[in-house]
Amino acid sequence: MSIGVISLASMFIWIVVIYELIKPSKEVSWRKTIPLMSVGSLLTLVLTVQAFQNIPFFN
Repeated sequence: MSIGVISLASMFIWIVVIYELIKPSKEVSWRKTIPLMSVGSLLTLVLTVQAFQNIPFFN
């Protein structure tokens, strides 16, 4: 996967999570929010690892 595709997917997921969390608490669908947050966190971790691997000091 390209880093661009991963970053776009991560941004889209976090936008959906934020949109879901700004709803009133009675309308929040936790069955949708929890998996989206998990996948968003995993994609963010992948992006962070890739960013650190591209730092010349660590090569």
